[in-house]
Amino acid sequence: SLIPHGKRLVQFQKWCNLSVTVNLFQNGSAFSNSFSSVASSADVRSRDGRKGKNFTVSYLVDSLGLPKRLAESISSKVSFENKGNPDSVLNLLRSHGFTDSQISSIITDYPLLLIADAENSLSPKLKLLQSRGASSSELTEIVSKVPKILGVKGDKSISRYYDIVKEIVEADKSSKFEKLCHSLPEGSKQENKIRNVLVLRELGVPQRLLFSLLISNHHVCCGKEKFEESLKKVVGMGFDPTTPKFVEALCIVYGLSDKRLEENFNVYKRFGLTVNDVWELFKKCPAFLGYSENRIIQTFEALKRCGLCKDEVLSVFKKYPLCLRASEQQILNSMETFIGLGFSRDEFVMMVKCYPQCIGYSAEMVKKKTKFVVKKMNWPLKVMTLFPQVLGYSMEKRIVPRCNVIKALMSKGSLGSELPPMASVLACTDQTFLNRYVMEHDEKLVLQLMAIFNQDRIS
Repeated sequence: SLIPHGKRLVQFQKWCNLSVTVNLFQNGSAFSNSFSSVASSADVRSRDGRKGKNFTVSYLVDSLGLPKRLAESISSKVSFENKGNPDSVLNLLRSHGFTDSQISSIITDYPLLLIADAENSLSPKLKLLQSRGASSSELTEIVSKVPKILGVKGDKSISRYYDIVKEIVEADKSSKFEKLCHSLPEGSKQENKIRNVLVLRELGVPQRLLFSLLISNHHVCCGKEKFEESLKKVVGMGFDPTTPKFVEALCIVYGLSDKRLEENFNVYKRFGLTVNDVWELFKKCPAFLGYSENRIIQTFEALKRCGLCKDEVLSVFKKYPLCLRASEQQILNSMETFIGLGFSRDEFVMMVKCYPQCIGYSAEMVKKKTKFVVKKMNWPLKVMTLFPQVLGYSMEKRIVPRCNVIKALMSKGSLGSELPPMASVLACTDQTFLNRYVMEHDEKLVLQLMAIFNQDRIS
């Protein structure tokens, strides 16, 4: 069903004479080409090793006051071994009036800024924007909303993007979107962008997602007829405009060619998926249609080499389409990691069928969690085979706090001599866990257990 309702839906229909048909699911033509992620640059993984990663985490916590878990997440995208360059970047931002809160937000959204050249790259860009009349408050507001604007190359490009973002911010405050389009040259890319943004805003797409589209290399907002056609298809398939998945689907639909789509469909059909299967998977995970024919074949064959039969591979695809993100080598390396920890090949296959996400986890993370629940908690390794979802739980937010409570209860003899089932401890919500293992005791013990549960816990 269509997500917009009432006035917003009527306005959208008037704008593009919308006549969405459901035969999208019945024909074999439509979209392809891979989604050009707005954060593709942020996907660059540092190879500096554990030392650089640990230093980065400490720096982000000490210099910006970021929570450790967030700092660890950022360190997977960028890392450094000394504070010289990051300090230069932070000092530059502060000298231009950015508050610590704004800087934290900027670095969280665009971590690569920390390793940018403050003197020769960032400073000239900030000065350029100021020379065009940007006040300090305006500059800090817009860059905080769209920090990736500082990663745009070329004076003309950064000026153009800044102007568009500024106009959208101001228009959003005053609800004067229509006037923006009339003030721009007819048929210009800027006019198209503003007009398309108007439509997307009317559908409920949030500002942060609109700005990602504007700053990305994807041209989805620059077109006119193709944009209208792509938007009809995405809305007609029921994507929620308030979610990133809507924007991802729009970008993929906009960039797909019939030829590329036909190739991908033929590959999936050879493996046993129907056209309807593919469209359903696209609705579940838009990136599913963006992978190349070679990647699809390699992933399928790699899973078969691990021991899965054809039907089991299809089941994995349906359960977790993003398994296609893992390369052939990553899948094989994942199997070796699990075997190295003591799992058999058959047990690895069983875990993949139950929880396909496990093939995408790093060896370091799999080893860390497995060793904790097996060696420190004494749960049998086989339990993880039956409950591989434990690998997807946060150590800091769930596994460690709950296990510390269980260990405390075991030491007091409050649980008898046997460990409770792993799923009983880790699969439930926090409130269910507390009700099950904490709240039933006397007040003094409850206070002790709550202190253990909340100690160093990241909420």
